Amino acid sequence: MRSKMYIGELAKTCNVSIDTLRYYEKIGLIKNVPRDAGGRRVYGPSFVAWLNFIKVLKATGMPLKDMLAYAAHRQTGPSSNQDRCDLLQVHELRIKQTIIEQEGCLALVQDKISAYQSAIAKSTDIPISVCMTDHFNKRENK
Repeated sequence: MRSKMYIGELAKTCNVSIDTLRYYEKIGLIKNVPRDAGGRRVYGPSFVAWLNFIKVLKATGMPLKDMLAYAAHRQTGPSSNQDRCDLLQVHELRIKQTIIEQEGCLALVQDKISAYQSAIAKSTDIPISVCMTDHFNKRENK
C-alpha cells in the first residue's frame, strides 16, 4: 500500500465508491483530509484503517448516528476512550443478539432442508408448520 493516495486509489483499495468517500467526508465520518497543491484529497494509511473499520461497523449494523458519535469522539483523542469503548460495547451486544437470531434462522433452514430431504426420499411433501412451529417454540421456551 502506498503511503499517499488519491481518492480513486483509496476507493479501489477499500472497495468503496468515490461517491461513498465524498459522502462520508460530507457527513463527518471522515475528517481532516489533507489536500495537495491542486486541491485533490490525499489519503494516508490511517484513512485505510479507519475506512475499513467504518465498513465493519456498517456491516454489523451500527446505526449511522452511533458511527458519527464514534467518529466525533475519535477526533478528541484519548480523552474519549471511555466514550468510544461504551459505544462499541453497546454495539457488541447488538451484534451478539443478531448472531443469536441468525443462528435460530439457520437452524430453521437446516430443519427445513432435513424435512425436505426426508420428504424427497419418501416422495411426499411436508406442511410449512412442521419446522416453523417446532423450531420457534423450542427456541423461545429456552
